[in-house]
Amino acid sequence: MITSVRSARATGDIRAGARTVAPACLAVIPLGLALGVLVVQSGLDWWWGPVIAAFVFAGSLEFLLVGMIAAAAPLAQIAVSALLVNFRHVFYALSFPLHRVRGRGARAYSTFALTDEAYALTATPESAGWSGARILAIQGLFHGSWVASVAAGSALGVLIPPQVVGLDFAVTALFVVLSIDAYRIRRSIPVAVVALLCALIAAVVTPHDMLLTAMGLFLAALVGRFLIERKGSRRG
Repeated sequence: MITSVRSARATGDIRAGARTVAPACLAVIPLGLALGVLVVQSGLDWWWGPVIAAFVFAGSLEFLLVGMIAAAAPLAQIAVSALLVNFRHVFYALSFPLHRVRGRGARAYSTFALTDEAYALTATPESAGWSGARILAIQGLFHGSWVASVAAGSALGVLIPPQVVGLDFAVTALFVVLSIDAYRIRRSIPVAVVALLCALIAAVVTPHDMLLTAMGLFLAALVGRFLIERKGSRRG
């Protein structure tokens, strides 16, 4: 009797999680298709798409990783780039309700599948009473839809003639859109100017490692700005 009640409750939580994450799953399909097509158009085998989507599962980093794999970038460069791009996830863990997820394996997967979308859906006041099963359902279904959309994009990419060019611009367009969204959230012209200057300096000084240098310079600039502002506030 108790087992059947628990099973029914878990089924209800999974269905509720599916309803919650459905809009995000639909919204991510075009981006997944673009990543799959980019994988094939970059000269990689089609199966790289679903493999990267399944085991990396880090959004913008996956677009970046495709170019690095195609260019045979050093592992150290890939590791540093992954750290800089996904460093925000350290702060996600401070308010993500991981304590509601039961079991070591479930917690390990929940930590792995902590994406921007999963955090936005599960770390809100409305989700305070959600169970671990519902949280895992949201993450698992979103992960599955992402892998499926990337796999479909890889299959479509095989059918696209090589004469079609410009698909490699998808990663650039992605970061442009992310930059615009970031500016809309916090309209800071100095930050945008500093980011542009860091990119220009990196392009001149280290053209082959532009992204890594630019992100390092930008991070140093943000840390310096924070220290200056904190020092000023203490004096005030």
